[in-house]
Amino acid sequence: MEELMRKYAEVLLKTCLKIEKDQPLLITYNIERSDFVRIVTEEAYKLGVKDIYYDMSDPYIRKEALKNLEVEELKKLTFWNKEIWNVYAKKNAAFLMLASETPGLMKDVDPKKISEMTKYALSTRKEFDDLRDKSMISWTIAAVPTKRWADELFKEENSVEILWNKIFDICSIKEDDPVSIWNDKIDKLNRRAEKLNSYRFKTLIYKSSNGTDFKIKLPEKHLWASGREVLQNKKEVLVNFPTEEVFTSPDCRSAEGIVYSSKPLSYQGVIINNFNISFKEGKVIDCHAKEGEDTLKELINICENSDMLGEVALVPNDSPISNSNQVFLETLYDENAACHLALGDSFTECIENGPNMKKEDLFNNYNLNKCDSHTDFMIGTSDLNITGITQDNKEVPIFINGNFTKDFE
Repeated sequence: MEELMRKYAEVLLKTCLKIEKDQPLLITYNIERSDFVRIVTEEAYKLGVKDIYYDMSDPYIRKEALKNLEVEELKKLTFWNKEIWNVYAKKNAAFLMLASETPGLMKDVDPKKISEMTKYALSTRKEFDDLRDKSMISWTIAAVPTKRWADELFKEENSVEILWNKIFDICSIKEDDPVSIWNDKIDKLNRRAEKLNSYRFKTLIYKSSNGTDFKIKLPEKHLWASGREVLQNKKEVLVNFPTEEVFTSPDCRSAEGIVYSSKPLSYQGVIINNFNISFKEGKVIDCHAKEGEDTLKELINICENSDMLGEVALVPNDSPISNSNQVFLETLYDENAACHLALGDSFTECIENGPNMKKEDLFNNYNLNKCDSHTDFMIGTSDLNITGITQDNKEVPIFINGNFTKDFE
């Protein structure tokens, strides 16, 4: 297991982050996975990294704080203060964000407190977000197992080992040359994005038997992208590992209709399940959930413009994570098993010359959402149909029965 963990760490540092000698590194992680972070540290030092900041969290301690302290008292704790991210962003650090879910841990915590502290945390890292929007920062999100997360998925004594092996399999870590495998995969995704770009769609229409009946416009100069981001310094980084999506940012003022979730959403330790969201003139006008409805309403209204969309992403039903038939309760994995949307912030790279523009100008001139939050949720099903409308009003099938049509394979 340690050998595979070391190989995973190497891929994250060398292939995803493309970390360089003497480049600072900031790692965010759950305290339970300190063993993996030690391995990352060893590999980083081998590559010539000398400055590493460890942003460690303990969700159980956070829960106790949330239950016992008021918001102003919570703000005095270090857990939610991300000002150090700004310091490292300005030092051109690479950011390795290790995601570890604790599904359902916060179900008995006041959702308003969770919302307030999430909003506060986002407010403390503005400079980091600004530099990331300008494609000036190397960053990668990847997952590492925790006991509670693994137990929730597998209910077996060796659940953590099972989850580690799922991650290694999906990320091709057990293969002889995972780097080549991922380069080929990203090249395919980039070709798909280029094909979508060639159509210059003005509208996307979604329909599936679960009730989804939805349409949204795309800005005139929109661009589809993959998980490989080209930074201003021409370095290519893989920001989500793994990734199966192509995505763009829509006209945030145009969403109309209703979408139904196809997978549960684990958000800040609360599970939101069996939900639907209705839109009119771009904004959420209604939502319902059988589980976690109060939290759903909080995340929709967490900050300015969080009730509008910033992303539309296409993922075929016939893809590795989807074919594993495993709901991971971790957005990084579940969003790469199904088409999804995201409430909140848009991507500057999804408009021509976007990283060189101000977010305010992108919002005012191109209707790209400007927001402090970004929350993905899954709507893809095995019978989802998506139709693109071209500038001359031709209808082009993009998805039929959950998968890309031949034109986009």
